[in-house]
Amino acid sequence: MPANQSAMSNRGNFSSKIGFILAAAGSAVGLGNIWRFPYLAGTNGGAGFLFIYLICILLLCVPVMIGEIAIGRRVGSDAYGSYQKLGGGKWGYLGLYGILAGVFILSYYNVVAGWAFGYFLEIAFGDLLSEPDFGTFFGGFVNHIGPLFFFSLGFMILTAIIVAQGIAKGIEAANKIMMPGLYLILIGLIIYSLTLPNAGAGVDFYLVPKLDQITSKTIFYALCQAFFSLSLGMGCLITYGSYVTKDQNIVKSAAIISIADTSVAFLAGLMVFPLVFSLGAEPGQGPRLIFVILTQAFQSMGPIVGRVVGGAFFLLICFAALTSTISLLEVPAAYLVDQKKLPRKPVVWGVAGLIFVLGLPSMFSQGLVPFLNKLPIHNSPDYLSFISDLCDIALVTGGCLMCYFIRFKWKVNNLHTELSIGNASYAGSFLQSYVDIAITWICPIILTILSILVILDKFVGLEWLFG
Repeated sequence: MPANQSAMSNRGNFSSKIGFILAAAGSAVGLGNIWRFPYLAGTNGGAGFLFIYLICILLLCVPVMIGEIAIGRRVGSDAYGSYQKLGGGKWGYLGLYGILAGVFILSYYNVVAGWAFGYFLEIAFGDLLSEPDFGTFFGGFVNHIGPLFFFSLGFMILTAIIVAQGIAKGIEAANKIMMPGLYLILIGLIIYSLTLPNAGAGVDFYLVPKLDQITSKTIFYALCQAFFSLSLGMGCLITYGSYVTKDQNIVKSAAIISIADTSVAFLAGLMVFPLVFSLGAEPGQGPRLIFVILTQAFQSMGPIVGRVVGGAFFLLICFAALTSTISLLEVPAAYLVDQKKLPRKPVVWGVAGLIFVLGLPSMFSQGLVPFLNKLPIHNSPDYLSFISDLCDIALVTGGCLMCYFIRFKWKVNNLHTELSIGNASYAGSFLQSYVDIAITWICPIILTILSILVILDKFVGLEWLFG
């Protein structure tokens, strides 16, 4: 038995090919699909944004995903160990960079997940839909620290319970339930939204591209969202790849994962925009689209239907968030288990507690603590937005550096050798040529440019570029 396979048997691994695909798809599917994708599409041209987004997934994101899974499987270790063993010396710090990015993403991500969990409870079992002003309610809600503390804490505890059970019994088993459940709820909500008055206008906005919708701004944000949506550049897929057996077809798996993630984002838009247009609201509402505008739509449905539909919608968001928080927590936990040889359960609970504490400034930054709400940084007025901006930068730069690592250190030929394992037809195929060109040229060039633009956007602004 190869050394890495022996190591995997001690660390645990996915029990089936579909288990890995569902878990990896769950890692990719999250708030970025249900919350962030619709509001970015709404503010950046609708169908034009969707068209560019799909191109970005194919040309940019799938090759990066293939590379990350292959690196993880080749070594059978966490992100730090994978880069260190393949590259030697200081390359391990690239893996550590991704691990730290995941830690900080989870710190604020759990706060937003707590918002969604709170809204689910308030709509399904409370009186939220009787509120006269949802904008005012949301502003008060994110500053009501008592309930939010326990909403976010409960979400983190549930995440830790699942991750502590291990790969097959915890992460894989949870995703086998949540991913099908997520699709069922999503499809049900789409069917309902398409029956609403003026739903056709929302469908037209979302699916019928207009050339004047495609601008430099559209392309930029579509690139960013595609990369963010698939959880690339932060060690998640390297870590999950380390639990994959050698009979897994990595290229096929990456394609299926990308399709699953993209389908959720696509279906989320197909659900959201008919709801928005049925209300007579503008689609370009930004982040408040979900918590304010759609809540108004649920209120207009009446007390019973609104409670059912609104509750189902925020339960959907909770499912999507949980599949991502699980993978985000697994990344630092795997590092400590692999590199420090610590037992899984205490590690998981210790890391979960630390990350929850790291997220408290994000929780307090929505008005409760003035200093945290008024950071002197362009486009990042509060601490939560600031951490989110830094993590966006880390994801893009992490993916970019991974491509350079494969090209100049590990070498593309070694990548091809790993991809041929479990895929007898890969060698000499069109897929090999596609991966070769993408990893060698397309991804490094585009991600280098994108990394520079993302940094400028977060700290300087790109008004000079977007006009």
